[in-house]
Amino acid sequence: MVEAIILGIVQGLTEFLPVSSTAHLILLPWFFGWKGDIDSLTFDVALHAGTLLALISCFWKDWVEIL
Repeated sequence: MVEAIILGIVQGLTEFLPVSSTAHLILLPWFFGWKGDIDSLTFDVALHAGTLLALISCFWKDWVEIL
């Protein structure tokens, strides 16, 4: 659970920087030797879905104007 929280924070911090957030999601568990559900594609998709929901909720007025 702690690993998932840490990876969620890393995803949030690195998603909008000119570095690969996906690479961080791959390298961080490898570096610390974490195993389990955090290595799955489903976990990565869930983190990116959280980013998408955050963007939509923050910029929903802009999305309505564009559409």
